Amino acid sequence: MNSYLSSTLFKNEVKLTQLFNGNPFHLVDPSPWPFLSGLAAFSTFTGVVGYIQNINPDLALVKLSFIYLLFCMYRWFSDIILESTFEGHHTKAVLQGLRYGMLLFILSEVMFFFSFFWSFFHFSIAPNVAIGCVWPPIGIQTLDPWLVPFLNTVILLSSGVTITWAHKALLGGFRDTVTKGMTYTIILGIIFTGFQAFEYKTSNFSINDSVYGSIFYMATGFHGFHVLIGTLFIFFSLLRHTKYHFTVEQHFGFEAAAWYWHFVDVVWLFLFASIYWWGS
Repeated sequence: MNSYLSSTLFKNEVKLTQLFNGNPFHLVDPSPWPFLSGLAAFSTFTGVVGYIQNINPDLALVKLSFIYLLFCMYRWFSDIILESTFEGHHTKAVLQGLRYGMLLFILSEVMFFFSFFWSFFHFSIAPNVAIGCVWPPIGIQTLDPWLVPFLNTVILLSSGVTITWAHKALLGGFRDTVTKGMTYTIILGIIFTGFQAFEYKTSNFSINDSVYGSIFYMATGFHGFHVLIGTLFIFFSLLRHTKYHFTVEQHFGFEAAAWYWHFVDVVWLFLFASIYWWGS
């Protein structure tokens, strides 16, 4: 009798799950956090501008706004995890919308870095009189691309392999392998950041040294910031994995982190080929 009831309940649960996952609508609870996060980000940006213009010299507005922004992000992400893991709101339609949103976000990041590459090639292909009609500008001693930059390239490509390994393991249901792959990726990301900090410390030019220094530090610095964000992204995905938030069928949080990390890998390849190797 108990086995019959258990079998019946299981079959009904499967039918309800199939019916719910086939729902073609984006049905989640209304959230105030996107609006509040936008206000916090705008307030933080306003505080930074005020600091630059000496209107807010003590950074009080920036500190308070940034703390509130972190709070909004924490609550927003917590609600999304609650919706997907415990409430079952992330149906196929919702997951499709989240995937489209992540792809559009990565596309916007591509346009962001494209502006740096455009600026770099604009000045390097046709250097004007202001920089001595030569590239790199006079007085700039470029970095050897086959030392730290090449080592960082190997490290970042290796991290792309480990995150893919973790993804394949997740699809196969090998939990321990997923943990190892994500841990290796985090360690490689930290090592990459450390080597980039060492490169900045030992470089003989700064962001104020002609247009070369400005473009170099803006492009590689923002990429380093993206590596830091990606490392945190994968770290929190690892924490969620240890709490059994991901399944073989639904693991978009980890999938988005892997997409982001691969994007970071590809951008670095372009940076290494253009700024470090060709530009030197």
